Amino acid sequence: MDIVVSTLYLGYFLLIFGTLGVILGPGTRDPFVRFLNVEVPTLGVMLIFLAYNHTLALMTYIAINSLIALVFIRAVIRKEELEA
Repeated sequence: MDIVVSTLYLGYFLLIFGTLGVILGPGTRDPFVRFLNVEVPTLGVMLIFLAYNHTLALMTYIAINSLIALVFIRAVIRKEELEA
């Protein structure tokens, strides 16, 4: 099997099972663990794009990680404000 095809299948696997793990996985209250759980599907998306184009994969991975980090940091700050 070609390395590109195996990278594509690994990306699909990580995307599907990583998303299911985030949705159905352990109900943790720690925001850092939730952030790490979302990183698995993000890595799957990056591998899927990597099978098509290296530059597109790198730009997408950086953009998705930046957006997810901003959303989670905002959510943690909002949660802390509501609890105080």
